[in-house]
Amino acid sequence: MQNVSKRTILWIVPILIIGIFWYFYGPKEEITDNEYITYIKESTLDDSSIKVGEAFSNSCEEEKWVYFQTQRNQHVVEFMGNCPSEKTLKKVNLQFIVNDHQDGFEVNVLLLDNVQQSQEQRDVFIRDLVSL
Repeated sequence: MQNVSKRTILWIVPILIIGIFWYFYGPKEEITDNEYITYIKESTLDDSSIKVGEAFSNSCEEEKWVYFQTQRNQHVVEFMGNCPSEKTLKKVNLQFIVNDHQDGFEVNVLLLDNVQQSQEQRDVFIRDLVSL
């Protein structure tokens, strides 16, 4: 009888550990509407009068805005959609890192068709998007 209880414990403990890790580090539901997304959409880029949200909605298709917080507690807003680049529509992922008090942001990573672009390529893409 004592062997059965030891075996049972040896199965339950790992399952509990896996369950705890899944709860804390497993996939989370996407946040598609919050104050950080609104802040980015209402902000302007490159001393332009056009708002970020307008620029993307005027030029891109199937747009989606997602908010998440990194392990380092950075507030990230990511735009996903299909936007024109080099006269073709490309899958775009562009991340913005928002300051804690929503008093500024930094344009971060740009992926075009899942390929990371350099800072110069990112800046050209944004300039072209805002000027459309």
